[in-house]
Amino acid sequence: MSSAAVKITDAEIKRQAAGDVRDLRDIENRGLYLRFTQARARASWYLVVKGKWNLIGSFPDLNTKQVIAALPAIRLRLEAGTGSNLSKWVSTGELMTWYAERMARDRNLSSKRKKTGASMIKCHLIPRLGELPLAGIDKAALDSELMWPLQESISIDYVRSVFQLLALAFRQAFKLGLITANPMTAIKFNDFSKAKVGIKPSRLRGVQLEGLLAHLTEVMPAAPLDSMLALMMLCHGTRIGETRMARWSHISLAEREWFIPAEHTKTGVEHHLPLTEQACALLIKYRNGQYARGYDGQFLFPARNGKALGEAQGCAVFRRLGKGEWTSHDLRKVARTGWADLGVDHLIGELLINHAMGHNVKVYIQSDVMARKRDALEQWHAHLDQKGFAVIHGLTGFRFEDSGNALQATEHRGCEAIQETTIGEV
Repeated sequence: MSSAAVKITDAEIKRQAAGDVRDLRDIENRGLYLRFTQARARASWYLVVKGKWNLIGSFPDLNTKQVIAALPAIRLRLEAGTGSNLSKWVSTGELMTWYAERMARDRNLSSKRKKTGASMIKCHLIPRLGELPLAGIDKAALDSELMWPLQESISIDYVRSVFQLLALAFRQAFKLGLITANPMTAIKFNDFSKAKVGIKPSRLRGVQLEGLLAHLTEVMPAAPLDSMLALMMLCHGTRIGETRMARWSHISLAEREWFIPAEHTKTGVEHHLPLTEQACALLIKYRNGQYARGYDGQFLFPARNGKALGEAQGCAVFRRLGKGEWTSHDLRKVARTGWADLGVDHLIGELLINHAMGHNVKVYIQSDVMARKRDALEQWHAHLDQKGFAVIHGLTGFRFEDSGNALQATEHRGCEAIQETTIGEV
């Protein structure tokens, strides 16, 4: 067994594998060696520095081009005492491709988050960092190749999200032992920009509620689904995703409660919302309208394919309603602001809006929270009544406990119809 000084390439390695040379020394890169294993189909890469053989990785897992590209960073790491071993990935693009596939298969992520992550990786991270060696990730490289170019063309909020996804991918790969070091550990977003990530103000304000409700009243006869979707969000502060996927089996008029399952919520926690008298009347009226139009299915907001309204279809609803002046999220914001203006307790407001709550807060939440949430929504819906909501649900001056009124009979018939649908689905 002997050694040979050659210009190492993948083709040269395959040619030498047929002989009996043990080590190949690269004549163009000082200290770079390839040592064949006994089977000779595989080999190990080494960088020899001051007589010490530092293992880099294996061939063919790491090809010649990958190893040579990583050599400058490896030499720096050896000088810093952090080692020379590389993972089977050499480039940042390989790690990000792995993470994109991992996200796509993660059942705990919403389809929207998967699409957003895939877009960030495909459109920004791989094009800008794909060829950069993992060992070459540092503040200077990220600043020149990613962060500074991105901030020229997209919002600082989105740049921050791209950075966070990159950091998350490296952290997960390191945690699983797929890379030997995490260069992102000491790198923070504010190393690159001191710009504040802004909070977008709501484009709907309390003084606009009267006009908004008048518009939804006008829309209701011709487009009841559009109007109802907006009304449910305005009345309860719900997100568009959890609202458009609502089923009649989630609505209990007997208990006066709307149940939103965990798989429909952003927080992954099931959500219980009280239904006020106004909301119940609105739901009965809307369900009777569905029956009159020939629909007796399970969804409040059905699409033409018989399933719940999809994400793109939901967005289209608010493009029609808002005409670019406001979005679905503005309904949620104006509801949350309205609760605060009415003096609703901050914790109750956060529970209604279904923001993520810390563990300690959940532990100390008491059983009377549902009643307090109901009080808050009754205040809010009474306020909306004064702005025109009463015209839509038709309950002005009445209460469910008033005996002998026609609305009570309507509720009873509507409740029976909804309960029949619920039993059939179970």
